[in-house]
Amino acid sequence: MGLTLAEKVRTVCRFDRMNIKFGTDGWRAVIAEGFTFQNLDRVAQATAAFWSAQPPPGTGKTAVVGYDRRFLSDQFGRRVAEVLAANGFAVVLSNCPAPTPSVSFAVKQMKAAGGVMITASHNPAIFNGYKIKAHYGGSAESSLCQEVEKRLDLSPVAAPNGAGDIAIRDLRPAHFRAIKALVDFKLIANSKLRFAHEALFGVGAGCFDVLLRGTTCRVTTLNGAHDCNFGGINPEPISLNYAKSSAYLKKHPHDLCLVTDGDADRVGGMDGRGRPLTTHQIICLLLHHFIVNRKAAGRVIKALTTTSMVDKMCAHYGLELVETGVGFKYICAEMLKGGVLLGFEESGGVGFPALMPERDGIAAGMMLLELLATERVSVNELLRRLERQFGPHRYARLDTHFPLERRAALMEYCRSRPPARLGGSPLAEIKSFDGVKFIARDGSWLMLRGSGTEPVLRIYAEAKTEAGAQKLLRDGVRLTRQVA
Repeated sequence: MGLTLAEKVRTVCRFDRMNIKFGTDGWRAVIAEGFTFQNLDRVAQATAAFWSAQPPPGTGKTAVVGYDRRFLSDQFGRRVAEVLAANGFAVVLSNCPAPTPSVSFAVKQMKAAGGVMITASHNPAIFNGYKIKAHYGGSAESSLCQEVEKRLDLSPVAAPNGAGDIAIRDLRPAHFRAIKALVDFKLIANSKLRFAHEALFGVGAGCFDVLLRGTTCRVTTLNGAHDCNFGGINPEPISLNYAKSSAYLKKHPHDLCLVTDGDADRVGGMDGRGRPLTTHQIICLLLHHFIVNRKAAGRVIKALTTTSMVDKMCAHYGLELVETGVGFKYICAEMLKGGVLLGFEESGGVGFPALMPERDGIAAGMMLLELLATERVSVNELLRRLERQFGPHRYARLDTHFPLERRAALMEYCRSRPPARLGGSPLAEIKSFDGVKFIARDGSWLMLRGSGTEPVLRIYAEAKTEAGAQKLLRDGVRLTRQVA
């Protein structure tokens, strides 16, 4: 009898070892090249060794493991659970593909030592990944990931024998109950809103059907099939991936369409007729809702690459604004200090501290429904009101190849020889704690930042007009050419 595909992958990959490094959000690699059962054993053993040596205060020797819909994710998740169990952990393993925030919530609720989520989030289908969730139910800090890296191959992998303590459980219901408690669920339930969800073939598929079952809301799930190839796209919430669902919405209008990425921790969106919303618009809508409708207050945390409309809103309402480097782990660290209203990042990560210090695409969707149920006007009218009050903001981004060995020289050049003006406005400020960000007096800005692991330079810009933002991007490209 021939080997199954999974058995062939195990056989081919048995001797493949690699230098495992954690990036901005976990370790990722190509399936059967770097992401193999052997390498997974190594990192799972190192994780168990760290949690055993430095157990978080107030936690037991419990660990949570979840996985997404990618090829072999369920078997990769099972393998991690077996290695952790062989190291003496009582493991709770998801019984089905689950959103990353469901795993994070389970870690917090169970007071576990930590959790592992098998996912490559929005990356192409050939990738898989390993996210560590800390005991507080959020992204592991860089120092924790470095401690795991230090323990790689220091001890042999505890042999999984199937006899360890592994409980199989659906991790989603507790998370969904917490979301219902976070929002005004009765208001949403009686709103009669038509809500569409573009799942991008990811684990978010079906979540809103369950959450809104029995209410007056009508839910349409788009691209909800379990397809390991994600329909030939990368499951990232960007307009490039909305073509089919946008065409559907033009023919079948809804009040709102939320988009979630492959593991449902990030969001994008469209209006009810399929016109894309930027993540920045979604962020500002949520911030408006919390301040104006919920009458909430607190510190607002945003990553450097997020729209400056947030700055204007915080200044207008007298709220403290804290900017962090790129990566939700930095926002999570601020949320753990307390007193935070909301935390968010340009890539679509939105965190609600009352729920957990973690980005949550499902919770963001429900909160947007609460906003629409409260104001009873279209999302486009809400955006027009924000622009009338705080001015237009147009964002653009370009990822370009740039050699790793030249990046330090480029950053030093930008810091030491900044442009005198941006788009005709005098330069007002430079921020350089994560890349280099130039901010003009009129609020427009240009930022250059390198990828943590690839020879890729990200150029971000925001101006009052689309043309202005594109011009700033071109200015950024010209800056890269100054470093030979």
